[in-house]
Amino acid sequence: MARYADLPIPEDGKLVDNITHFARALRRAGLPIGPGRVQAAIEAVAAAGFDRKADFYWTLHAVFVNRPEERQVFGQIFRLYWRDPRYLEHMMSLMLPAIRNVSEEKAAESAAKRAAEALLDGAEAPDMPNSDEDSDNTEIQIDASQTASSVERLRTLDFEQMSTAEAAQAKRMLARLSLPVKPIATRRLQADLRGRKPDWRRTMRASIRQGGEITHLHRRKPRTRWPALVVLCDISGSMSQYSRMVLHFVHAVANRQGQGWAKVHAFTFGTRLTNITRHLRARDVDAALNAAGAEAQDWQGGTRIGGCLRTFNVDWSRRVLGQGAVVLLISDGLDRDDPALLAREMERLHLSSRRLIWLNPLLRWDSFAPRARGIRAMLPHVDAFRAAHSIASIEALAEAISDGQDRGEKARLMALLND
Repeated sequence: MARYADLPIPEDGKLVDNITHFARALRRAGLPIGPGRVQAAIEAVAAAGFDRKADFYWTLHAVFVNRPEERQVFGQIFRLYWRDPRYLEHMMSLMLPAIRNVSEEKAAESAAKRAAEALLDGAEAPDMPNSDEDSDNTEIQIDASQTASSVERLRTLDFEQMSTAEAAQAKRMLARLSLPVKPIATRRLQADLRGRKPDWRRTMRASIRQGGEITHLHRRKPRTRWPALVVLCDISGSMSQYSRMVLHFVHAVANRQGQGWAKVHAFTFGTRLTNITRHLRARDVDAALNAAGAEAQDWQGGTRIGGCLRTFNVDWSRRVLGQGAVVLLISDGLDRDDPALLAREMERLHLSSRRLIWLNPLLRWDSFAPRARGIRAMLPHVDAFRAAHSIASIEALAEAISDGQDRGEKARLMALLND
């Protein structure tokens, strides 16, 4: 492998230092980048040249970006570091301690926030101006909510608005959550002293051994078994961050022993359906999701909910829904397929499952209404309709599963749908 000194780059070495620092920022933002990638990037830039910004961007992109979900973070950090230095100052001001006026600026987008944190990692925020002349006349409003428990704040924080550190802490919290379920009573019976149904066969056999005298009435009760959990997760561009968090939770459920679920099946869909069940069996969550992301080639792509549900109903429904499975559908319902096809496949999925629960992150908005045609086609065919944008909403999912009468927001939204 060539050494840096042998490459046709400027002699002052600043380009090498800048690419190295840029790679460190990408790594702090969550991209898996090591020394080998840095040297490969330097060699690629030297081979491709660096006269045009577009060529420079795509050269580094080809080396540092491996998965679709990394594109947005890479683009934001590239803008901060190489194209718009003043934008970095703006992002730094957004990360100052929470001292606000009435007209506070809106929070940055999640990818931009992660990029700014990566570039500012280890740097202290500048001190606020504090002069004696202004201290008597300036009234500073301090956000008292910041003194509340950080854990409680994190429970209600939107997944898409989390920083890198907050997302890592949220994943650890999701890994500790449980999803209890009640067993299902079957038609088969088993012996039980307090059972309601008499077992005449055992009773008569026992009486024969005692000369025909019945001294005890044997009883039976229905056997119970644990249901299966089937997760259908939308991984389109608008659902990427939410799906990643939900899959962290599903991985914890699939690998926790003694929780009650007979089996946990997981599928992702965007423009096609992908079975990732075997990948979630890996003990390491990062390795499991990396393998799932590698197999699901449509991550952060378009959405064809109707076509993907049809594939599931035809190819997988009988295999995984035959024992009264509970189905979790995680999607925003924004579909490009024919609404009639979507409604038909949703109805078929509903009839095949014991309970169909739809988790939609759009419910985080108070003004949410079923206006999109995909949502209007799907809503009548679910048992419960709930939010899935925060840790608190995932915690509330346990109530929806344990309570067979829970409908979430379905009744309210159905009233809007029928108006």
